[in-house]
Amino acid sequence: MVRSFFLLALATLLAACGRSEPPARSDSRTPVRRVDGPMSRETAQCHRDLRALGVAFEVLPDRQFAPGCGIVGTVKLLDIGVPTTNLGAIRCGAARTYAQWARNAVAPAAYQILGSELAKVESMGTYNCRNVAGTARRSGHSIANALDIGGFQLKDGRRITILNDWNSPDPDVRRFMQVIHRSACKRFGTVLSPDYNSAHRNHFHLEDDKADFCR
Repeated sequence: MVRSFFLLALATLLAACGRSEPPARSDSRTPVRRVDGPMSRETAQCHRDLRALGVAFEVLPDRQFAPGCGIVGTVKLLDIGVPTTNLGAIRCGAARTYAQWARNAVAPAAYQILGSELAKVESMGTYNCRNVAGTARRSGHSIANALDIGGFQLKDGRRITILNDWNSPDPDVRRFMQVIHRSACKRFGTVLSPDYNSAHRNHFHLEDDKADFCR
């Protein structure tokens, strides 16, 4: 009788072990669609270009996150000569293009058209693991190849924003917006403004993807 009870208990225990639930997290076993980045020699050349431009930056380690999301060949811009808020990981090529646009287009346009030096560019961020709005396609932000620009502060105290001033009644402000938008379109592959759709009513989307798409 005792032996029968012991065998029954053992069988019950083994059956319970066979039904055990998998661990709640198994990140090491979860397949992640890897993000490919620029070739190492391209990134190395980009680093040399940034140094030649006098741009201070930090090289960031490559990391893979969720499927289709990761940072490969990215840097963090520390000083490009034009203060810019909220800059995170960004692919080196996009960082180089942004630095040239801010220094050689935005800053001169502010002074020449608006009569004031540029104090700061307001960024709305770089890397963000998300899809293009309304689609199942990953955004350029998901691979840190894009940044959003929301506004500009001038040293005379004025603040110019995409949301409030894209269609400003002030002809100089409107011209400033048009000039820097056209300049961005010559430098970045994809540039989206409020004229594209309502999702971009408050920012410029600047992406270094060679798409030749300007709206």
